[in-house]
Amino acid sequence: MSLTQGRLVLLCLFTALVFTLPACSRNSAHQADTNGQFTLSVVGTNDIHGAVDATAGRGGLPLLAGYVNALRDLRHADGGEVLLLDGGDMWQGTLESNLGEGAEVVAAFNTMGYAAAAIGNHEFDFGPVGEANAPQSAIDDPRGALKARAAEAAFPLLAANLIDDETGKPVDWPNVRSSVMLNVQGVKIGVVGVVTKGAFITTSAANTGGLTLAPLAPSIIEQAEILRAAGAKLVIVTAHAGGYCQAFDDPRDLSSCRPDAEIFRVAAEIPAGLVNYIIAGHVHKGLAHVVNGIAITSAYSQAVAFGRVDFVIDRKSGDVLSRKIFAPHAVCEAVLGEPAGCVTLQVSGARPSTFEGSNVVADRAVVEVLQPAVVRAKALKSRELGILAETPIRLWDEQESPLGNLFTDAVLASLPAADIAIHNSAGGLRKSLDAGKLTFGELYEVFPFANQVVEFQLGVTDLEKVFSKQLQQRRIQISFSGLSVAAKCGETGLEVAFRRPDGDLLGHDDTVTVATSDFLATGGDGVFTDIIPEQGLTLTEDGSLLRDVVDTYLQQLKAPLQESSYQSTNKPRLRYPGSLPMSCEHLPGDNKPSAATSDQLLIDAAEDVH
Repeated sequence: MSLTQGRLVLLCLFTALVFTLPACSRNSAHQADTNGQFTLSVVGTNDIHGAVDATAGRGGLPLLAGYVNALRDLRHADGGEVLLLDGGDMWQGTLESNLGEGAEVVAAFNTMGYAAAAIGNHEFDFGPVGEANAPQSAIDDPRGALKARAAEAAFPLLAANLIDDETGKPVDWPNVRSSVMLNVQGVKIGVVGVVTKGAFITTSAANTGGLTLAPLAPSIIEQAEILRAAGAKLVIVTAHAGGYCQAFDDPRDLSSCRPDAEIFRVAAEIPAGLVNYIIAGHVHKGLAHVVNGIAITSAYSQAVAFGRVDFVIDRKSGDVLSRKIFAPHAVCEAVLGEPAGCVTLQVSGARPSTFEGSNVVADRAVVEVLQPAVVRAKALKSRELGILAETPIRLWDEQESPLGNLFTDAVLASLPAADIAIHNSAGGLRKSLDAGKLTFGELYEVFPFANQVVEFQLGVTDLEKVFSKQLQQRRIQISFSGLSVAAKCGETGLEVAFRRPDGDLLGHDDTVTVATSDFLATGGDGVFTDIIPEQGLTLTEDGSLLRDVVDTYLQQLKAPLQESSYQSTNKPRLRYPGSLPMSCEHLPGDNKPSAATSDQLLIDAAEDVH
């Protein structure tokens, strides 16, 4: 897309804020068809998380834009249209994006011609405008950064189930609404946005006060009925809520899917025929399926793929005549081998990617928009930490998180008074640590959040509740250091015991000092929710960022990193009989809990990246 074409898209999208969207494309005219029909290709993206550039030849916004451009060329040639929508979590996750609190990603979305996007849980992460990721005074707006990005967007942000407690209605912020009506070649297209019911436990509680999340399905139904009554012939939902399937050969075959996924439950509640398509997200998985007659797609994360549904529409009536659901399509700079895998063009034997009859080229206008952010981040990312990882440090192995153990070891080492350090490895860590010389950029990719380290006092009885909750889930969310933990089914049910490194057993009346992140200590991911008093925990903090604490720890190590140093296979930090989730009801005589397979445990451990 040229700069002139980009400005055309911006102009067209700006008019959408009035209420309707005139048909916009990379070119100003369409070739008329002879059948009285046109094809609308709806492209759905989700969980971009600030992915401004490709990694090893895959993903990134400029390359994604190249695929969209190729599809627009095809639709221009046959008189059709492309509609580009996003399912939320747009800008939090990379140094390039985070330094500007997402401004560059919004600018890139504007250039690419997005028509609407859902608000995701991580859109709240930056808090007020400025360095602080949470309000520091009564005058700070906890949603300041989010509102600033919304004001910059040439497309509406959608959140039908995000309720303002003062009004009891969906939030009324500039350029944030429940739904929008678009006009594509004279056909009205309604778009509704919603966010997962768990959004507020996966972002900072300090930034979501005064807001409530309404149930997704009723919110969708209400808005969809309004849109239909106003003449919408097609209703699309951008939902920052998800599910996953492993096979994409047949959209109606759900045998490879997790049937209780949030977005499947939501789709099942919607009256037949009310909604045509849901763009899902949040869990970073793939979907290209039909539930309750509704097409649902999800395209992993970091722009490594995109979803797509083509609708053939009657020009005169606006009725949908047919649809085609596509499997998530990989975003590749080049491909190699059969089946083709993503690589860079520099790889010997690689051939440039093609899509719908066109060569795929990274969009130069998007590259130019993102370039200042790339330059700003480059020097910071390249700083070496002065240590070599001789092996990768995996996020998860068969039993626990070696990388999570490293993080909690680092936190515990920084706070001599702490008895136990706890971190949310499921969700709080984004990828494994690669082997090689470690840089700040690699550490940032592992942990892109601006969470601070805090301490608080906790009775052992409450700590038992924290671990009991973990053990009764399908997977352990947390990693920890300092105490060893053992669980069993006793006469009174599930029993959890703690020992200090010297072997002393903690009593029920003892108190421990817990070190963790401010995110977890204020209710994040639900780890401490059950034991947080109404007035909140009394926290001690010194302003240290968790990432900086780990940075310092790594720089002080005298030997190269080995994953084996952070594995406790032979002497587990957490010991329990059987498999998860533990259940101490109706047990046989050996007190063995009910079992889930180890394969299922690994699937669950990888699912909710959010």
